[in-house]
Amino acid sequence: MATTTAQARTVLERFPAGAPRGSWPAKEYAAAQRAQGRDAQVVMDLGSDQFLVVTDSPQ
Repeated sequence: MATTTAQARTVLERFPAGAPRGSWPAKEYAAAQRAQGRDAQVVMDLGSDQFLVVTDSPQ
């Protein structure tokens, strides 16, 4: 039986999925964070209907 463990992530910022520009603001924010050396990525939280910019490293 295969098991998985949840990796702890830090949410840097939240953006509403229903915004007129969709995920663009989240992607722009993540790109700015990466430019500053922080490993940031955009994920979709279906439960809250938001795009989250997250990092695997503590803030």
